[in-house]
Amino acid sequence: MSRFSFFIFVLVCFLQTVLNGFVACAIKPSKQPNILIITVDDMSADSLGVYGCTVGDTSPHIDAFARTALRFKHAHVQVGNCMPGRNIMWSGLYAHQTGVEGFVQNPNADYPVLCDLAQQAGYFSAIRGKVSHSTPYTPYAWDAVLDVGRDGKKYHVKDPQSYGESTRQGIALAKDEDKPFCLMINISDPHKPFYARGSRAGRPVDRFTPSKIFEAEDITVPGFLFEDEQVREELALYYSSVRRADDAFGEIHSALVDTGHLDDTFVFFCSDHGMPLPFAKTQLYYHSTRTPLMIRWPGVTPSGEMDEMHMVSAVDFLPTLLDVMDHPHPTPDRLQGRSFAPLLRGFQQSERDFVILQYNENSGGNRHPIRGVQTKESLYLFNPWSDGNRKFATATTGTVSYRRMQELSSEDADISRRLHLFDYRVLQEFYDIQSDSDCLENLIGYTEHKQKATTLRGRLKTELERIDDPVAVLLKESLDHQEIERYMNQEDQRAIENREKRRAKRGKSKRPEAGKLGENALQFRHSGQVEKESSCRIEISFDLPREIGKQKLHVTLKRVLSDQTRALNERIDRQVVEVEGKASVELFFDIPTDLEVKAVRFAAFIGEDFGSNRIYEVGSVIEIKD
Repeated sequence: MSRFSFFIFVLVCFLQTVLNGFVACAIKPSKQPNILIITVDDMSADSLGVYGCTVGDTSPHIDAFARTALRFKHAHVQVGNCMPGRNIMWSGLYAHQTGVEGFVQNPNADYPVLCDLAQQAGYFSAIRGKVSHSTPYTPYAWDAVLDVGRDGKKYHVKDPQSYGESTRQGIALAKDEDKPFCLMINISDPHKPFYARGSRAGRPVDRFTPSKIFEAEDITVPGFLFEDEQVREELALYYSSVRRADDAFGEIHSALVDTGHLDDTFVFFCSDHGMPLPFAKTQLYYHSTRTPLMIRWPGVTPSGEMDEMHMVSAVDFLPTLLDVMDHPHPTPDRLQGRSFAPLLRGFQQSERDFVILQYNENSGGNRHPIRGVQTKESLYLFNPWSDGNRKFATATTGTVSYRRMQELSSEDADISRRLHLFDYRVLQEFYDIQSDSDCLENLIGYTEHKQKATTLRGRLKTELERIDDPVAVLLKESLDHQEIERYMNQEDQRAIENREKRRAKRGKSKRPEAGKLGENALQFRHSGQVEKESSCRIEISFDLPREIGKQKLHVTLKRVLSDQTRALNERIDRQVVEVEGKASVELFFDIPTDLEVKAVRFAAFIGEDFGSNRIYEVGSVIEIKD
């Protein structure tokens, strides 16, 4: 090489270095951005227009935001239920490491979570909604909980306007502390109860009306469900609730604009899992775990683009946020997720071609462990609990869609097969996601798919071993059914012992004699009559002693015989909320169209469990109008 050529080479390298420096300065914010995390509850990714929703106009505000953000085509959460899933998001750890495998808190958590690390990074951290679901235990070390307005009254979780007010409140509190804000605003919709259509005495049953209400004829039924008028009606209420979630998002975004923080705030949007209907919520199917992840980082992320190359997941959320905060990660062995901040800056990452999925138990403490591995092309699921006898326990069995599966299964062979799979599963499932994202045809027994399924099962085993998941030992080349059964017997016993411990703890520390609560501890308020194919509004006032703290209020809708003297065993629906002190709650229940009775009965009790930890109960009968 001549001296001249060498000089030119050195000059080019120098100029490239300088250029890279300019680029780095251009994409790296000059200071820590504010952080606004917005989640929706129980919403499938494809319920949004920008993710290909077949129902029109469900999400105008979120779609508008998407045009300013980077969205991910292949983003997944680890599990289709809320509390364990949200704990994975904000800890960077899988559920067997967080100790929150279901809906039981972990008071002995020895790891930091988002609000701890945000505070260490100099942020003011605050949360609205899902407070008990977002950390290993409560109360936790948030700087503020934004569930109460300036007038001292608790916000209604279905009130879109209140979410904007909470956001303004959090921003103002951070300003008072002279800190950047890290706000987590968790929108309740479209979690059940769905928007309640109808009116009574000229007034709407549900006072928080979405900006658009969908009717059954507007709906396209997802492929994992089935065509039925009652299913359409339930989906219409779901999509109306999606629109109300979008209204809440619009209020939050307006608060960001009005306070002058649109251009200095990192906005992170996702759903915790899929819609609260069969084969979505409390599952690990494609539409259970796919989340509509969208991120806008002013000056960094491109506008209106979609990353179609990389797979990211909920366990990666916390390490990514730490990089955005420019805050050190906990020691390497404390995080199981991996930051995808480089993707936000326009770079690529290798080894982002699969996601590990992990389900353990439902809100009732029933353990049905499932493990899975999702790629862009395929999904493999391992169900060690499935033996043909155990029946899956899930929140979606109280839905109209599930009841219709039961009713129609005797006359429709396809629905009967789907119902049996839903209830009992099989040990292994394998789906071609590119051609069957609804996971309708299990390919595990097909010779032509055997090698792919075996490869994915091997990858799952390797990853479970890497994260010390106890299910890994069961994934041998030749599955040992006796070993699997021994494992499940241990899991069943563990569920029993955990429930007994919770009952004993509550019975010892929080269970007063029922008589000490007074005869007005629970009171129903309702119209006394309701029509079929409508929603019934129930208001329950409660007056609980301060010393018993938070308690669960269980409200069940049951069928009643014509003489109104006793309820049939089959319940129609149940909702559980946490209550404390003296206040009231408002719940909405859908009245089925197929009722052949003249009344329904609402029964409520306070306590952890009806059989052994019931503190107080009350009932009320409502007539059905013909």
